[in-house]
Amino acid sequence: MKLYNTLTRKVEDFVPLNGNLVTIYTCGPTVYDYAHIGNFRTFCFEDLMRRYLKFRGFQVKQVMNLTDVDDKTIRKAAEQNMGLDDYTEKYIDAFMEDCKTLNMETVEVYPRATRTIEDMIKLVSTLLEKGHAYEKDGSVYFNISSLPTYGRLSGLDRREIRTGTSVDSDEYEKDDARDFVLWKGKKEENEPAWPSPFGEGRPGWHLECSVMSMKYLGETLDIHAGGEDLIFPHHENEIAQSEAATGKQFVRYWVHCKYLIVEGKKMSKSMGNFFTLRELLEKGYDPMAIRYTLISAHYRKQLNFTFDSLDNAAKAIDRVENFSNAVSQTAGQTAPSTELSELIQHYREQFTAAMDDDLNISGGLAALFEFIREVNIRFPDSQVPQGNKKEILAFLDEFNAVIGCFNFGNQLADEEIMKLIDERNQARKDRDFARADEIRDMLKSMGIVLEDTRDATRFKRLK
Repeated sequence: MKLYNTLTRKVEDFVPLNGNLVTIYTCGPTVYDYAHIGNFRTFCFEDLMRRYLKFRGFQVKQVMNLTDVDDKTIRKAAEQNMGLDDYTEKYIDAFMEDCKTLNMETVEVYPRATRTIEDMIKLVSTLLEKGHAYEKDGSVYFNISSLPTYGRLSGLDRREIRTGTSVDSDEYEKDDARDFVLWKGKKEENEPAWPSPFGEGRPGWHLECSVMSMKYLGETLDIHAGGEDLIFPHHENEIAQSEAATGKQFVRYWVHCKYLIVEGKKMSKSMGNFFTLRELLEKGYDPMAIRYTLISAHYRKQLNFTFDSLDNAAKAIDRVENFSNAVSQTAGQTAPSTELSELIQHYREQFTAAMDDDLNISGGLAALFEFIREVNIRFPDSQVPQGNKKEILAFLDEFNAVIGCFNFGNQLADEEIMKLIDERNQARKDRDFARADEIRDMLKSMGIVLEDTRDATRFKRLK
C-alpha cells in the first residue's frame, strides 16, 4: 500500500511504526457552528482511509479532536451570551449526529481541548525550558527561529520568516510566518481562562492538536490527516512545537485532502453556494448520495460538488443495491460456477490494486461497476447460480465495508419478504386476488415494490 506524503512530496510505501497497528490523528471540527460539506469532504475521506486500512488487515487507533476553545468558539459563545461549554456542547452533539448520518465509523478517541489543559501547560513549560519559547505581555510564544527545520512541510522559504515578531490570532495569513502563540494571556474580564505558571489564560489552537495527538498516540504518529488548508500555519506549527519538545519525528506520513468547490465556484455564503449537511438533507437529498459524492473523487484532486453529481450518485447506489437484490433472489441453477468465482477474485484484486495506489477510489469504484457489468452480461435476467449467491453477496459486503454507501438490507428480512411473496403467488393461483393485493400493498407501505417477471417475482427496496 502506498500513500502520498506531503512532507516528502512523494508517493511512499506505507509501513506502520509498530507492526500491524496504525496510529492516525485527524483534525476534527471547531465546534462553533454546524460543519459544512467542505469539512465533510475531508472527514469522509479520512473515514474511507480508515476503513481501507482495516480492510487491508491493519489495526487502527484514530484520534479526532474537538476544538472547543479558540477565537471562534469564544466569540460565538459571547454573542449568544452563553457559557463556552454550553455553547459548544450543542455543536459537538450535532457533529456526532452528522457523522452517524454519513455512516462514518466512530473513532477510538474524541478528545476535547478544554479537557486537556493540564497537558498543554506541561508542553508549554517544556518548550520554555528548552529555549524554544518566550514570555511576552502575559502570553507565551514559540520562537520559530530556534528550529532550523521550520517550514519544511509547507515549503516555506526561510527568508520569509519574520524573526522576532509574534502573532496572537489562532488563524492568520499563509504568507505571514511569525512566532505563534502557545498560551494566550487573559485580556477580557469574561474571557475563558485557566490558571498556569505563566498566568491566567488559554492554549493557542496549534498547541491543542500537538498535545491531544501525543497524549493518546505517543510522540511519533503514523498518519496525520486533514484538509490542505491546514498545511500552513496549523500543521507546520504542530511539527515545530512537537519536535522541539520531544526531539523526535512527530508524524511519519502527512496526508492532506484537497478542498471542494460548489458548481464550479469557491464555496461561500455570499455566493449562495454554502451548504451544511443538514441543509442538503432538508432539500431532500439522500445522505448516502452525499457521502458517495464526497468520496468519489481522489482526495488529492479538487472535487466539484454539484447537484447533478448528487443525482448521479443516487443512481450509482441504486445500481449496486438493485444488483444485490437481484442476486439475493436469484433463480439460476443450483450448481456454482467456477467462472464466477474467478471473476470475483479478479475484481477483488483490481479493487485492492487501485486502493493500494494512494487510495485511488476512482479505480476502486470502477472495479465494482465493471464486476456488476460482467456478471449481468454472463448471467442475464438474474440467472446467477444459486451456488454463488453467498459468495457474491459477501463480495459486495467487502466493497461496502470500505465504501460505506450501500444498504443491502437484512438477510432475515429478505427471507420474510420472500415468504410473503410465496404466499401472494399462491393466493393468485387460488384466485384469491384480494389477499394477493393485500400482501402487495402491505409490502409497498414498507417501501418494498414487487415486480412480476416471466420467471419469478422480484422485490426492490425503495429509499
